[in-house]
Amino acid sequence: MYKIVSRLLIYGDMPKDTILMELADIARRMDDGSQKKEELIIRAFTQMKHLLQVATDYGFDKNLWHNYLTFLLITSENPFSITCEKVGANEGSVNYFAKGDFRAFKQLFDYDFGRLEEFLGVDCFSRISNYRAIGKKELMYNKNVSEKVQALSLQLEEAADEEEFFDCVTGFYRDYGVGMFGLNKAFRISSGADGQVVFHAINNMDAVMLEDLVGYEIQKKKLIDNTLAFVQGRKANNVLLFGDSGTGKSTSVKAIVNAFYPQGLRMIEIYKHQFKDLSAVIARIKNRNYKFIIYMDDLSFEEFEVEYKFLKAVIEGGVETRPDNILIYATSNRRHIIKENWSDRDDMESGNGLHRSDTMEEKLSLVNRFGVTISYSKPSQKEYFHIVTELARRAGIDMEEKELCAEANKWELSHGGISGRTAQQFVNYLLGQKG
Repeated sequence: MYKIVSRLLIYGDMPKDTILMELADIARRMDDGSQKKEELIIRAFTQMKHLLQVATDYGFDKNLWHNYLTFLLITSENPFSITCEKVGANEGSVNYFAKGDFRAFKQLFDYDFGRLEEFLGVDCFSRISNYRAIGKKELMYNKNVSEKVQALSLQLEEAADEEEFFDCVTGFYRDYGVGMFGLNKAFRISSGADGQVVFHAINNMDAVMLEDLVGYEIQKKKLIDNTLAFVQGRKANNVLLFGDSGTGKSTSVKAIVNAFYPQGLRMIEIYKHQFKDLSAVIARIKNRNYKFIIYMDDLSFEEFEVEYKFLKAVIEGGVETRPDNILIYATSNRRHIIKENWSDRDDMESGNGLHRSDTMEEKLSLVNRFGVTISYSKPSQKEYFHIVTELARRAGIDMEEKELCAEANKWELSHGGISGRTAQQFVNYLLGQKG
């Protein structure tokens, strides 16, 4: 195996502690006798444990070795794979080197672990050639990744040579992309040890769709129209969804991402204390073949906070133009995001019949950078009862409408008042009482 791995050029730059590199080193030490057999057995079992952990995390079954190799291929971000993501596999000279790597991967797919198992006196590698996953796949957080990996793995198993291998892998890059952005819908960020921005996939994102949000049809249409223009490469605006809590602002954004994910839409959630990293985030994603929504939930600033000034420059107005594949969507309970006080009016000026406060103008200028503002107001009691009735019907709750509304009225009086969130919590309560 180590002889095969040593021939990898484009895909060979892997950390030494990856499963493939560790297994290759175990095979090498078996051949040259540089490590005791007992130590090699421990190392082999350790890598088997890691392989099983990957299978558990992503719900892999059948041939885990093939699934793992496929996972490496579709998560390896290198100049070749990223170019294929953007423009497909062209006739460039790099294809020669890529096909050499795929020839090696084809050999790894067909690798016979029999000699290694016989030497170590184990049979664990044979056992994972037809592995059966435990549990329900629909409960896996990484179901989306699992399905894509296993579908491609089956294609690669049938590939006759590196040419077919090349077509399968590059076709996947073209259709889905490469790396975590190709496999996942949403991400968070953190700062790494070296100060670099690190992306983390959100594997348990709510699967809500827009039709799950009862009411707010005008608001949803505005959001859909703007996002559709964005993913189709037309001009679109940053969006601010503002209004009362529990009215579905955050749910609408999640639903938009779920709806347009197949068309290349991705979401990166950023918190207020991370605004200093916005420029670094944009630099990392501006050349990728996806449309990104940078999402800021429950955005608001107190009068002493000045981060909003940095956000203003990043959204629109800085020296660097915002890339065409990035928009900012934010939700807020405040119409103007930034808390306003009567003292803001102290610098009021009059001129030409107009009154202006510099402080107020500065704060309002952030909101003005959102080209689309969508208001989500609390529902009336009639609308609240409609939401409750519809949610209960979808949940299969068999209760007379009059009784349902009466109970819903009692619930909202002691649980935060009228809102879509209160309606959903009430229906959840009823479902919990059915057991």
